[in-house]
Amino acid sequence: MTTLDRVRARTKAHPMALDATLASAVLAAMVAGSFVDPHGANGITWGLRTPDTLSLVLMALAAAALVFRRRAPLAVLAVTGGLSLVEAVTGDPRAPVAMAAVIALYTVASTTDRPTTWRVGLLTMTVLTGAAMLCGPLPWYAQENLGIFAWTGMAAAGGDAVRSRRAVVEAIRERAERAERTREEEARRRVAEERLRIARDLHDVVAHHIALVNVQAGVAAHVMDKRPDQAREALSHVRDASRSALNELRATVGLLRQSGDPEAPTEPAPGLDRLDELVGTFRAAGLHVEVARTDEGARLPAAVDLAAYRVIQEALTNVQKHGGRRARAEVSVVRVGPSIEISVLDDGDGDPAASDGGGHGLLGMRERVTAVRGTLTTGPRYGGGFRVHAILPVRNRTGPQEDPA
Repeated sequence: MTTLDRVRARTKAHPMALDATLASAVLAAMVAGSFVDPHGANGITWGLRTPDTLSLVLMALAAAALVFRRRAPLAVLAVTGGLSLVEAVTGDPRAPVAMAAVIALYTVASTTDRPTTWRVGLLTMTVLTGAAMLCGPLPWYAQENLGIFAWTGMAAAGGDAVRSRRAVVEAIRERAERAERTREEEARRRVAEERLRIARDLHDVVAHHIALVNVQAGVAAHVMDKRPDQAREALSHVRDASRSALNELRATVGLLRQSGDPEAPTEPAPGLDRLDELVGTFRAAGLHVEVARTDEGARLPAAVDLAAYRVIQEALTNVQKHGGRRARAEVSVVRVGPSIEISVLDDGDGDPAASDGGGHGLLGMRERVTAVRGTLTTGPRYGGGFRVHAILPVRNRTGPQEDPA
């Protein structure tokens, strides 16, 4: 911190001391000016004169009032203006008491609004100049009288300019602080959204693969003694499901790595192009699944493609977990105009919303579909079973449209 910065910090911390110093300087200037006579016998000459006692008292009172100019600017202006008015009427020779009124008027203009500055400034200029012209010992057109008019006008204009500049600087600072808060809030919002997205991905991956592992492990335990070949096949499916779960978890958690961490996997997010592979894992677990598609070749936005895949994955996982041993599922993917419709129907005897701790899987599906501005309807089917139906927009409302293919 430089010496100038330290001085500024101290003056801001002790404004009364600064005003007292200013009042002392103004008093010294007024007293010095009261001893100078610009009107000599041979025109404009400079000579010494002696102010009267009343003028010295008025100057001292006016300077003392300036000490309180920040606390009560209007009151200080009224006091200094009144003292200047008394000096203009009674002073002979006249002392420059109006100098204190000029400082007080500047303070009023710099601390109040513009209408107040206009009203108070015009009143001060009119009263002091009129009193000096009409009641003073000098002719009305004397230089000192016109000087009072000029100095009061400049004080009002200067104070108003300083106030306007302070307002502009404060507005700029406020906008900068608001922009900084907005950036921080936006960053927090994006972090929360990313956490929610990763949590959905982790739920989908873990729920799907752990359900398959659970089913295949149960099959292996059931046929271990009587049919070891089938048990070996079930354990192979457990190994494949575990490996797939680990790979997807690694890919998801890899998004959280920093730039200095080991390189994250670059495998693309799953989409409907891997639907056959997904259905195959459920069929291997013993779930009968039929698939009907009319969207082959359709290009989907990455977020929509991932959402469609996750909806089907979660719906089939719920069938596997809650539909019963004889449950059958039907998956349909249909392109309808600007949207793609995903339906997963089953004829099981379970209800995912009632069996899954309040339906966290269904909640995750709904959040994922809503994130891409789609709609999701779920509920029991008439005659038994459960239905999941999602409508996902293929065309982005704000970005370029996808090729309808």
